[in-house]
Amino acid sequence: MNQDPETSNRAGREPISELTTARLSVYLRCLAELESEGIATVSSQDLAARIHVNSAQIRKDLACFGEFGIRGVGYSVIDLRARLRDTLGLTTTHAMVIAGAGNLGMALVNARGFNSDGFKVVAMVDIDPAKTGIRSRNGVEVYPLSSLHSIVKRETVEIGVIAIPGDSAQQVCDFMIEVGILAILNFAPVQIKPRAGVRIQEVDLRVNLETLSFHLKLAEDGKLVL
Repeated sequence: MNQDPETSNRAGREPISELTTARLSVYLRCLAELESEGIATVSSQDLAARIHVNSAQIRKDLACFGEFGIRGVGYSVIDLRARLRDTLGLTTTHAMVIAGAGNLGMALVNARGFNSDGFKVVAMVDIDPAKTGIRSRNGVEVYPLSSLHSIVKRETVEIGVIAIPGDSAQQVCDFMIEVGILAILNFAPVQIKPRAGVRIQEVDLRVNLETLSFHLKLAEDGKLVL
């Protein structure tokens, strides 16, 4: 096969940035749409036009993980999607538990894009006794927080999701780590203290809103066109 020289394997030559891995998720979503439309091959230019990323950036990102694409033909949508799923660890299902059975926790567990395609919420936990035993719309049961250790062991939970008020987030995070969860997604509006060997991903909706506010202000001042 004649490989595009810009997609030669550069793995091991430079560290892979978080921005690169984040873009892989965007590429994967686009490839799923292309496959559903019955499109068999796609060029980096066509892919770039769909997701508003420079085509050279796409080739550079993909080259970090192996050799992709054929010169003059493009990328096989099915093959590239399969390889990106493998690269992102989505060929197996990751069991998750959500701490917090309030509005946010319930919205997350019922969200199709959150609870599917490589990820499965197996349980929710909450400190409110009144919530114990209730189920989400898709049947996920709420347990007391004290049951977390047994749930993690029984369901082989890999990912913990924190969807509770900020004043309790650190304590719940520490408990998750104590029972063996080493990958945590934090929706609480506080910064969780890092711990060696534990991956914590922060999702701060307030930061995103304030970023939008900043750009609106620039537009008002005539310094930016939205």
